[in-house]
Amino acid sequence: MNKTWIIVKREYLTRVTNKTFILSTILTPLLFAGIIGVSVFLAIRNKEDIHILVKDESGLFKSDLKADASIRFTFSDAPRASLEKSYAKDKYNGILYIPAIDIHKPAGVEYISQKQLGVISQARMESKLNDVIENLRMKEAQIDTSKLSEIRKNTITLIQSIDDKDGKSRRSANSTASYFVGYGSAFLIYIVLFIYGTMVMRGVMEEKTNRIAEVVVSSVRPFQLMLGKIIGIGAVGLTQFLIWIVLMMVSWAIIGSFVAPETLQQAAEAQKQMEQVGQAASNQKVAEGFQEISRNLQSINIPLILFCFVFYFLGGYLFYAALFAAVGSAVNDDPQDAQSLVFPITMPIVISIIIMINAVTNPSSPIAVWASIIPFSSPIVMMARIPFGVPGTVPYWQLGLSMLMLVAGFLFTTWLCAKIYRTGILLYGKKVTWKEMWKWAFRKN
Repeated sequence: MNKTWIIVKREYLTRVTNKTFILSTILTPLLFAGIIGVSVFLAIRNKEDIHILVKDESGLFKSDLKADASIRFTFSDAPRASLEKSYAKDKYNGILYIPAIDIHKPAGVEYISQKQLGVISQARMESKLNDVIENLRMKEAQIDTSKLSEIRKNTITLIQSIDDKDGKSRRSANSTASYFVGYGSAFLIYIVLFIYGTMVMRGVMEEKTNRIAEVVVSSVRPFQLMLGKIIGIGAVGLTQFLIWIVLMMVSWAIIGSFVAPETLQQAAEAQKQMEQVGQAASNQKVAEGFQEISRNLQSINIPLILFCFVFYFLGGYLFYAALFAAVGSAVNDDPQDAQSLVFPITMPIVISIIIMINAVTNPSSPIAVWASIIPFSSPIVMMARIPFGVPGTVPYWQLGLSMLMLVAGFLFTTWLCAKIYRTGILLYGKKVTWKEMWKWAFRKN
């Protein structure tokens, strides 16, 4: 065990003192903070400020067509032909021509300009014109628009209260917050399994290619070498995530202290403009979702989620890292050989993320329940279900069985892959298949 600990320290210290690790650990949260800052800045600045000359032959729009911070309207009674000749000299962006229209079948409205409107500005202008038409139709139908606005103001917001099975206690819940926390946690583990599993495989391949493994194996058993490498690289990943969390929290606090509330309000207004474009509905739902998370995080058991995240982070990593290490020991320096052997390992991870996407919308479905128990998919799927409530959506027996199965799965894959690793790490110049690796795993010593 002492030799394993020496390998763990070597793997850990070698990587955390590496310049690439230090730069990526520091720059990644700064990059995310920068992306958020640039997005806010562009949302505020990337607005088309236009001044439009309006020729309204219908006489319906002059009093009701409202300007805003990005679109201004100036009405004129001059003939259309003269306006078309002079609008550019008068510093107008274009002419909005409105003929004498039927409000039930409006047609012929035209915008004339030397430059094409941006998609957001076109959508906003169409929305303003349609608002006027809508108000005119309601007046014609003798519908009080002020009362209609009052009717639309106060809508139902569902408050969820979850009872335990005995009915003795009750807790609040919020599906939107649970959705985003579960999705984010599961997706982080999905990334971890790929990045750090591949890192283990490449580390084993490099040591095998450089013949370092031969020297190490002469004094350490292959199982100790593999276990030390897996634990060491896993500790590197956990350290990196903890640093990222701290730096992101600090960056968010700094951004919040320097960005004025008015600026955030402008960014929110810019986001609302996107409602009138094709992608706007989904973007608005995302924005509302994050607002719900900030307002309703108290409905989520944060300590339990953090504990489970660390457990499934480590458990999932250890489960798959042993498989990646076995592949790394069986191949030489040919990337194509590695890809063909890694495919059966990556497929369960990809299938898990597909199941997770469905699990966050229906966390109690049979496929979500079973996938959260099976070790191949439980690190991703169970983390998507836990924010929806333990107990309740996730009974204690399911969580306990999932954890037990993951620990057993890790021990089994470590034992199995250690036998593959023992043979493969000293094998050179031969193309290996899964069938042959399977024989190595189960042959008698």
